[in-house]
Amino acid sequence: MKVRFLFSPNRLTAFAVALLCAAPAVFGQANAPRTQIWRFDRLDRIGGFATEVLGRPQIIETPYGKAVQFNGVDEAIFVPDHPLAGASTYTWEVIFRPDADGAPAQRFFHLQEQDLATGQDTNNRMLFEIRIVNGQWCLDSFASSGSSNRTLLNCKLLHPLGQWYRVTAVFDGHVLRNYVGDALQGEGPLDLKPQLAGHSSIGVRINKVYWFKGAVLMARFTPRALRPSEFLKMPGRLGGGSGE
Repeated sequence: MKVRFLFSPNRLTAFAVALLCAAPAVFGQANAPRTQIWRFDRLDRIGGFATEVLGRPQIIETPYGKAVQFNGVDEAIFVPDHPLAGASTYTWEVIFRPDADGAPAQRFFHLQEQDLATGQDTNNRMLFEIRIVNGQWCLDSFASSGSSNRTLLNCKLLHPLGQWYRVTAVFDGHVLRNYVGDALQGEGPLDLKPQLAGHSSIGVRINKVYWFKGAVLMARFTPRALRPSEFLKMPGRLGGGSGE
């Protein structure tokens, strides 16, 4: 029986080569970072991912919709996704409310890379933190890649506790900046390589230290550097005037 080819052997070979050359672009696109919005209006799923919940964080009603409230002692949420994995530039925004009487140093959002072979956490990570100073708070942002890392902490820029704010970290490929509302808090150079897949924690650092007391409403992860005019807006009027 004779086998008839749709393509001649030469054309079939050329087609196979072309497909292999295109494969990185075709298959890589499925794993390319994309803009994600995580809303904290439930505990069992965040951003479409099933969660692990520690303690008993509460769903609360706020002027801007539902949010998750953490007690600063033993409550947190873990999500099996690193939403900025693969991003060479990014904007990471969180709408949250830091409450009074929390610990002096708190980690409220942590994105953590994991080793693909072992599943263990690496040293590459991104964090949002706060420090409590004289009854007010200041923003602390951190990002690391190999031996390069950058901490942005300015305790001279203090904000009242118990109010809603939007905080933002922007990396443009060379410089990391952080903001409270549209106001720049700090900036510094950083050699940050795209991170591998991993997981995230909200309400505590990924290794369960430095618990956060307050509430988280939503987060947005964008794989490009946004200008302040493009930042996420609060869903409605924001009390206090400094968070939007």
